[in-house]
Amino acid sequence: MTVLDAIWQAIIQGLTEFLPVSSSGHLSLYQHFTGNSGEGALMFSALLHLGTLAAVIVVFRKTILDLILEFFSMIKDIFTAKFSIKNAGPERRLIFMFIISTAVLIPFYIFKGFFEGFSEDASIFAEGICFLYTAAILLMADRTEKGNKRMTDLRTPDAVRIGFFQAVALLPGVSRSGSTISAGIFSGLKREEAVSYSFILGIPAILGGGLTELIGGIKQETKPGVLPCIVGVIIAAIVGFLAIKLVQWLMKTDKFKYFAVYTAILGVLVIIVSIIELIMGKPITF
Repeated sequence: MTVLDAIWQAIIQGLTEFLPVSSSGHLSLYQHFTGNSGEGALMFSALLHLGTLAAVIVVFRKTILDLILEFFSMIKDIFTAKFSIKNAGPERRLIFMFIISTAVLIPFYIFKGFFEGFSEDASIFAEGICFLYTAAILLMADRTEKGNKRMTDLRTPDAVRIGFFQAVALLPGVSRSGSTISAGIFSGLKREEAVSYSFILGIPAILGGGLTELIGGIKQETKPGVLPCIVGVIIAAIVGFLAIKLVQWLMKTDKFKYFAVYTAILGVLVIIVSIIELIMGKPITF
């Protein structure tokens, strides 16, 4: 992998991790058409995810810090027998919701290898179908009546719903941010609140998935170079920061439907290309 390849993939990752268009799907397409697919590509994708994780932490640092302080306060109350779910404050209830949404993801990791297989196989047909699924939920979210809930107003059924949508996004072509933002909107959250919940919720998922893939990648023979990895992580973090700001602005201007149109067109094109490749008996590369 060259440094130029790393830069392109980092830009793609940084933009598409937070824009509701699927970072894994776009990276899978890039790697497919450039011949950079395989185990080394999976490890590099994991590193890029960790780069975008840094962007989330920077943008939402105040909220994240407040939640961390409240978490340790909760631990203290548990050990001093002062803990009470019934009397929990808004921030503590929000921590419960994040835990529930994240816990829903755990059973799906049993099929982690199955999900990863779609990124590493020779066909992009599955990615095309997943892009169409992303388009469908984005369109439904855009047409959903605007809610007035804040993150602290979420209840257990809402957290489970958002967690399930996040789990489905393990498939390449299904946008994690698009899925969880849509699920938040379906749960009655304000648009801006749905964005915040989605991105903060992604921290344990991105961190856990990225570290797991890194550990597996270190044990394998095919690895990306050190310099491309360093450059990729830095670029992904910078572009990711800008992408988060862009999504926050777009949600205020009701332009969510444009992402639905984009992923729908992309899905159809990807399916057509995958059929052409099947007929040709070989992948199209540039």
